[in-house]
Amino acid sequence: SNPPVPGRFYWVSDTQVRWRPQDFWPANATVNIDASGTKSSFRTGDSLVATIDNKNLKMEIMRNGKLEKTFPVSMGKKGHDTPNGTYYVLEKFADIVMDSSTYGVPVDAPDGYKLKVQDAVRIDNSGTFVHSAPWSTGSQGSTNVSHGCINLSPDNALWFFDNFGSGDPVVIKN
Repeated sequence: SNPPVPGRFYWVSDTQVRWRPQDFWPANATVNIDASGTKSSFRTGDSLVATIDNKNLKMEIMRNGKLEKTFPVSMGKKGHDTPNGTYYVLEKFADIVMDSSTYGVPVDAPDGYKLKVQDAVRIDNSGTFVHSAPWSTGSQGSTNVSHGCINLSPDNALWFFDNFGSGDPVVIKN
């Protein structure tokens, strides 16, 4: 890559190997791939990183190393805690139905739900999203009320949806 980026290979399966950078890709890097003569290349865009802190219930968004936005959030309530870790945007849905029965909680149970959600950004394969949650705007920045997702106001969720893309990191801490 240009600039050079340290990283390492790891095996996904007996037949699939991946390489990933040690840290996040730098902004506007050119990456050239040559795997036994099969060639490809891509260019990274801006460095965009969201860090969500469960201590202060805030999301800080850094673009190219500078703070661009700070949003209040609500995360997973007790028993549905949002796990710490580094996640990456996997896919986005302008509208999606979220249904607790998909993970074994009937819709009519006290903790059940089935609702249409806007501006949903999937960050893991266990069902964790960053999404619009107009029902929790009064709790955002002060109390965790979700089932594990990161709740944002409609305006903040739309901004996140419009700016974050595949592979952009989302770091959850504390």
